[in-house]
Amino acid sequence: MDPQVSNGSGLQDERITDLLVFGFLQHCSNCNFHKELKVLGHELPIPAFLPEGHDDELQTDGNRYSHVVQQGPRIDSESQEEIIHNIARQLAQIGDTMECRIPPTLVNRLAAEFMNGNLSEEDRRCRLAAALDQLMQTFPKDMETEKAKLMLTLLLAKKVADHSPSLLQGVFRTTVNFINQSLLTYVRNLFRNEMD
Repeated sequence: MDPQVSNGSGLQDERITDLLVFGFLQHCSNCNFHKELKVLGHELPIPAFLPEGHDDELQTDGNRYSHVVQQGPRIDSESQEEIIHNIARQLAQIGDTMECRIPPTLVNRLAAEFMNGNLSEEDRRCRLAAALDQLMQTFPKDMETEKAKLMLTLLLAKKVADHSPSLLQGVFRTTVNFINQSLLTYVRNLFRNEMD
């Protein structure tokens, strides 16, 4: 499997997914996990983009907070990161309109399962996949399948983290791993289409 997203210099797949999931969570409205997301942003080797008008991130010198832990190759990576950030923002806007369709009982059950410290990462991915399958059966078919799966996966991550903010880091990692295993081709295509 080619770890590059495009021919030539590109971001690695996991970094793309990290940026996508993190950006999606940053742009979601009405969330209870802002503090946990800020901590996660410090721990990830990705730039922490902030949505416009995010007041609690304004620094005393008047600048907006931005955190980069790892620079990596700079050849076009800033524009690639911005493309991913824009995709994440668009997905979050769509997600804000769709999230009311996710049953609270499903979120509560998934959050309870994620709280179980005895579950392996594979078990968590399986639980996330089962919740996604359940949602896909009842979700309207007005969206292409891969896009719906990506949206619902991101929304499940958001809803579980919103339900229990202390789960954010684990939910984030499981979501990234799930997307990399199940939806990576679709994410790559989203990225490539925006590059063109």
